[in-house]
Amino acid sequence: MATRTTKRELQPSLVSPPVAGIASLFIPGLGQALARQVQRGLTLFGSLLTLVGLFAWQVSLLATREQGIDAKFVKALDRRPAFVIPILALIVILWLWIAWDAYRQAQPGQRGGLSVFALVLALFFILGWKISEINLYKLATELSDAKGPLSRVLWPWEAAVTRDVETTVAGADILSPCDDLPPPSPPVETPGEPYVVADPTCGDLSQQVEEGGVLKTVPGTLLTVVGRGFEPNTETQIWWSDPIGNKFQMRQEGRYLAIMTDDEGAFQIEIHMPYRLIPPSSEGRQVHRVEARQVSSVGDLKFSDALKHNVEKMVETIVLGMMATLFGIIFSVPVSFLAARNLMSGSPLTMALYYITRTLLNIVRSIEPLIWAILAGVIVGLGPFAGVIALTVHSIAALGKLYSESIESIDPGPIEAIQATGATRLQTIMYAVVPQMIPPFVSFSIYRWDINVRMSTVIGLVGGGGIGFLLTQYIRLLDYRSAGIAVWFIAITVATLDYVSAEIRQRFV
Repeated sequence: MATRTTKRELQPSLVSPPVAGIASLFIPGLGQALARQVQRGLTLFGSLLTLVGLFAWQVSLLATREQGIDAKFVKALDRRPAFVIPILALIVILWLWIAWDAYRQAQPGQRGGLSVFALVLALFFILGWKISEINLYKLATELSDAKGPLSRVLWPWEAAVTRDVETTVAGADILSPCDDLPPPSPPVETPGEPYVVADPTCGDLSQQVEEGGVLKTVPGTLLTVVGRGFEPNTETQIWWSDPIGNKFQMRQEGRYLAIMTDDEGAFQIEIHMPYRLIPPSSEGRQVHRVEARQVSSVGDLKFSDALKHNVEKMVETIVLGMMATLFGIIFSVPVSFLAARNLMSGSPLTMALYYITRTLLNIVRSIEPLIWAILAGVIVGLGPFAGVIALTVHSIAALGKLYSESIESIDPGPIEAIQATGATRLQTIMYAVVPQMIPPFVSFSIYRWDINVRMSTVIGLVGGGGIGFLLTQYIRLLDYRSAGIAVWFIAITVATLDYVSAEIRQRFV
């Protein structure tokens, strides 16, 4: 029986195992190279160099943060030994292991082994965990705080319909601080009309003072607010208006102040005067106002503005993706022929054109549509036109590459047969190349349309139009129900388009 002789056995190590181990001890990977394992040595050397660089970067970053005044960075620096010592020890162990691996690689019949690479991957994982600031404890402890917003996003349909509202308001003036002049008189009560009176009618606002480096709030004067003449058994909100016209619903113990009226439409509640920062330039007596508000829905249900805006922007998103795909197909088809090696290999001039086209396609495709949307927004301003330009540019590069690779993989037989008849290059393309390209062209075009619709929901985040722009505004305003409607529309639209594109490919490709 003939025995198989491997290439490694035919190329023994250039040095003895001890020399290879010592060489890798001084220069990691050198011993492997001397043992004719050059690729293994370069991989281990590059891995160790990268790990050392990442480790040094993290340590220097913590040292830089120490010079700042942010308490959380100083606190993180105090824990630096717990991070530095284990990682440094593992790097040293890896260095020694590389030397041991070089010793083994230089021994006859001891080639290969993946244990050293397992340690490399473990170190990359540990450093990646640190760099990406993964905190599972924070995820577990703070997940409950996100249940409210997440529930509104997952089921937002209460915001899809609305009714007209009527607001009933009554209030009383409060002077702050008290002075030598008479305080504001209580409002005159009119039978059958909402009425609010506060006692006392002057007092001090809440203040924020620093004690021991901690900012504390000193409660203001306690007011007893009494209301009458409101709708019975209805929630009534307590609002505050300062002298410069700012109005806000008051909070107490982290909750907005509201009280239910009794069967006769009356209520009584005690509140502390809130903290307000009044500009020093304000002159005269500072008269605030406490108000009671009842908001009631009237009329029939109707579609909300949030729903209408989401529908409008979703249509805009679909059209945006469709237009970008159409323009991308129109411009990428001729480009794809210039990027096909089998069509451009006829002369040095056409090959130079091939390399230039390929290089440009790679450069354009490497830049994400989000970046193109930002650049387009600088030129034409924010809106869907910038999104169309961004997606069109990226589509030309992506489809041009896909089309050209399909052209390069076509059957050369028809091309040779057409050329044998004396056909020109244009005739060869029309009668030998194009018929073979129709099925993959259609498939890639539909797939790109699917991608563009998905991407058009994202480029709106940078002002590229579509529903992404609206979604960003809702999230910034903490309007999670309206944002949830946008998320649902995106999911439904993408799923529908995926089904439609699959049906089209099945029937026509």
